[in-house]
Amino acid sequence: MRCVAEAGPAQASIREIAKAADMTSGRPYHYFPNKSELLNATATEIEEIVLPRLHAAAASSDDIVDRLDAVLDESKRLMRDYPYLAGFLRAVRAENADQTGGGRRTYPGSKALRDVITEIVDDARGRDVLSAGIAAGAAVDAICVLTRGLTEQAANLGP
Repeated sequence: MRCVAEAGPAQASIREIAKAADMTSGRPYHYFPNKSELLNATATEIEEIVLPRLHAAAASSDDIVDRLDAVLDESKRLMRDYPYLAGFLRAVRAENADQTGGGRRTYPGSKALRDVITEIVDDARGRDVLSAGIAAGAAVDAICVLTRGLTEQAANLGP
């Protein structure tokens, strides 16, 4: 995570990643055929860490606002527990935006967050807590953009 957070996915070499992991430069190739597969595995592991924690936070209350607050608090704890997470997410987001011309993509960590926020907003809609004139998708987008802004700020502050 650190190498990608600091250098970006394109510039983080297998050699640097191996050195940071305290292994020989050839060792990662025993597990991954190339850097792309290593980064995909990292993204999968991030999802496996983030999603259960965000789900648990969302389940901590029945109140919609309290659930959203708990998810944001857990996001903050994730950034503290994984100091390079924000930088990693920012670097991957930036590279994917460059490759797709800014189109919507899913990213590790933020996909988990979007899934949990969508569940909370859908629950709010089902309970008639979300105003009828507000589209659920727009509410999810707004919350995710706000959270992304907070994540970007965390990434700029560094570990």
